[in-house]
Amino acid sequence: MPDNDDTPRPEAQRITDLDALKVFTHPLRIQLYRALFTARSATASQLADQVDEAVSLVSYHLRKLAAHGFIVEAPEKGSDGRERWWKLSSERGFSFRSADFADRPEGAAVLNEVTRQLLATRAERYEQYLNQQGAWPAQWSDAAFSSEYMPRLTAPELREMAEEIGELMRRWADRGTAADDAGDTEGREFVAVQMYGFPFRP
Repeated sequence: MPDNDDTPRPEAQRITDLDALKVFTHPLRIQLYRALFTARSATASQLADQVDEAVSLVSYHLRKLAAHGFIVEAPEKGSDGRERWWKLSSERGFSFRSADFADRPEGAAVLNEVTRQLLATRAERYEQYLNQQGAWPAQWSDAAFSSEYMPRLTAPELREMAEEIGELMRRWADRGTAADDAGDTEGREFVAVQMYGFPFRP
């Protein structure tokens, strides 16, 4: 669906606080955040079933995410008030930049750890797909892709490319969200798109 209206689009929650970034040094919090991203809203019990952990442990980590504003309560989902419902505070997810933490010695270490945790969970998800690829209908396995490009760029060009890719993905994400909101879920699945851009020297 073309984006031709003037409705403001929500932006990703940008992390600039080091203590907030530390939240994602724990792999279970990344799992819970992603589970909420796809579910839109869920209880601790529902999330515990998904990640195969105790409800008490999941509740603890949800409170840590909430303390830094990554998730908020979704009281509109609860019917009896006996269990909390949670949702993301930003439907765009979160983002962070190295430059926001470069002036603190601990910042580089935390940034490195979070990036490695995210990389590990992304690799795990792709490996899971490869293990289950034969179970997907042919139209999905034919549509899936894995690509690597090696353009020769300047640092400003790399940033410009990242912004263009981000805008492209936001447009496709908006299309899927609009279809879901309209009840058009036939044939739709969550799709993980993983791309990396970093300098290297052969």
